[in-house]
Formats: sequence, structure tokens, C-alpha cells
Amino acid sequence: MPEIVKFKAFCLERYKYEHGLNGRETFLLFKQYGVFDYIGSFYDVLHCYGDKYIVEDIDRFIEVRRAT
Repeated sequence: MPEIVKFKAFCLERYKYEHGLNGRETFLLFKQYGVFDYIGSFYDVLHCYGDKYIVEDIDRFIEVRRAT
């Protein structure tokens, strides 16, 4: 379980950096679109990929959620 929490924090930090957001903006975006739950559910797969792929995957996830 601690690994998943650390990974969620890593994803938030990478996403924040790549998009030029602050921590609060990123946290609220992740919360609004269920990104934390997504990361937790797919931790086994996602943690095997690089940070660029993870950020792109989160972007796609948010795009799909926005469209619904």
C-alpha cells in the first residue's frame, strides 16, 4: 500500500511539472476526474512505464472523462 501512495504522489508531481501547474491545481484536477482512483486501480501496469508515458496516459484518461 505505501508503494501505491508514493506512486500517486510521483504521478501528481510529474503531471504538475509537465503542465506547469501548481500542487493545488493538479490535486483538484486529479480529484475531479478520479485520477487517483485510476492510478490505484492500474498501479500494477502503470508503475512499469516511464514518466512521459504516464503523463500522456493521464491526459488521455482526463480527456475521456471530460467528454462524458
